[in-house]
Amino acid sequence: MSTAEKSDSVWFTTKGQVVIPMWLRKQFHIEDGTKAVVQATPGGILLKPVTSVTIRRLKGILKRKPGARPLAEEWAEHKAKEKALEEAKYARSTGSRKLTESCLAGTNLFRL
Repeated sequence: MSTAEKSDSVWFTTKGQVVIPMWLRKQFHIEDGTKAVVQATPGGILLKPVTSVTIRRLKGILKRKPGARPLAEEWAEHKAKEKALEEAKYARSTGSRKLTESCLAGTNLFRL
């Protein structure tokens, strides 16, 4: 039976929680701890579960170009820049110019 043929009613708790009916949890392989993407659409709220089945289906879709740096390396660089920006933001909010300069000195984000 397709999902278009069957519907169910759910209630929101005061915390905004909803219990997904069992038949839908089984159909979409939703288990305890499954994460979901929530989107606002013109038709209402769209809830897309991110399950191991979904991940397996998408595995390999974002292949790296030959010779590209490993993702772990790029991610580490991204996180270092992000940390430097956060430290600089904190330094600006506390009025410490020297700290701001030292936070950004190791990145290409700081230019005098």
